[in-house]
Amino acid sequence: MNRNEESKGRETLPPSILIVDDDPSLLELLKIRLEGARYSVRTALNGQEALGITQTEIFDLCVFDLRLSDMDGVSLMERFHEASPETPVVILTAHGSIENAVEAMKRGAYNYLTKPFEPQELLIQIERALEKRSLTSRIKNLEGLLHKSYDFANIVARSKGMQKVLDVVSTIARTDSTVYLQGESGTGKELVAKAIHLASHRKGKPFVAINCAAIPETLLESELFGHEKGAFTGAVRSTKGLFTQAHEGTIFLDEIGDMPVSIQAKLLRVLEERSFYPVGSEKPVDVDTRIIVATNRDLEDLIQKDLFRRDLYYRIHVIPIYLPPLRERKEDIPPLVEYILKKFNDRMKKNITGLDPRAMQKLIQYGWPGNVRELENTLECAAAITQKDTIDEDLVLTTKPSNSHRLPPLKEARDEFERDYLTQILRKAKGNVSQAARLAGKYRSDFYDLLRKHNVSVEAFKKLKRL
Repeated sequence: MNRNEESKGRETLPPSILIVDDDPSLLELLKIRLEGARYSVRTALNGQEALGITQTEIFDLCVFDLRLSDMDGVSLMERFHEASPETPVVILTAHGSIENAVEAMKRGAYNYLTKPFEPQELLIQIERALEKRSLTSRIKNLEGLLHKSYDFANIVARSKGMQKVLDVVSTIARTDSTVYLQGESGTGKELVAKAIHLASHRKGKPFVAINCAAIPETLLESELFGHEKGAFTGAVRSTKGLFTQAHEGTIFLDEIGDMPVSIQAKLLRVLEERSFYPVGSEKPVDVDTRIIVATNRDLEDLIQKDLFRRDLYYRIHVIPIYLPPLRERKEDIPPLVEYILKKFNDRMKKNITGLDPRAMQKLIQYGWPGNVRELENTLECAAAITQKDTIDEDLVLTTKPSNSHRLPPLKEARDEFERDYLTQILRKAKGNVSQAARLAGKYRSDFYDLLRKHNVSVEAFKKLKRL
């Protein structure tokens, strides 16, 4: 049997379901019923146990009891939805708590079932919820990806450097060659990778992105290539990796310079043979995907330090594209500001027409160590604070003077930005913490936590009310 025949013979993994209830007998009964309906089922007796399971496993649907021993099902659902907002949750409730169940639906539950219920009722709810999730996923994929072949509207390119980037992108997009994107953090490498995908013949298939620096080495191999049930402690079911998910589409490997050397060998095999072995499997998986990689590091320097494989470097360095930092493309700042403010106007329901000349000059003179991402954060802060249809100079909070050549550590820059932001927003709210929290889009308790973190007192700002 060849590899293609082998691939066709593999069965699709069943949908996975997590059930949380403090009644062991009901848990066991539901597990038997759902496994009989060919679902993969995990159970937990309380909220903390469930949250522990969701740290290492992904589920297609959850069933939570409204009344648990350590927390209520709605709180558990909201914490679960922080990491997996698209996963439907069905709430189980006693007859006298229907009002609470309806409130749970308002807060994000798919539906509820009143105890006692027939197992068939739950099966119907699960089937409908999974169908809805599948449909929603397909619609979002189409909305996000099926644009015109060369629609680069999200990439501002008035400067010669960025125009050159788009010229190369439009030329190579329809090939399947590996693309190597190099540029500082915040220059838009993922945006360019998506543009390449949308301009290719693969545009109707998945675009899958992963940041190699954000996932621990022990999990990265499984995340990329998948694993078989029992391959390691905690592997209670087989899982498809991102390469399998990106079949016939595009996979974007960001920060590839941070990929551990042990996994680089597996990636080299994919590039050379277009196949790989999931963790714990003896059967190869064939894959047809375009690979785009990105880095903000000097890979040749890493090669000298034996931190990156030379043979892999030559395999990925096929079509190199350099993305210039924002300080080298200052002519792009005004159109970027216009594009970003339009986005925030839509999101914040405002009508900000632009910046006053001194504010724009301040943006152009600044060095932008964080590039476009820092510019976007700066404008979001200003847009949130301003109460006019323009943004004044004093609302543009840059972290350092433009003539400073010292780049502060990330934590220092973030803390200074947050402290300045709190000062500005409290000044606008004249010391009214509730109003300041609303302007910042924060809960009042979370806003107080920020004030304590940066040792900012509101008393001085309250005096503004009396002036």
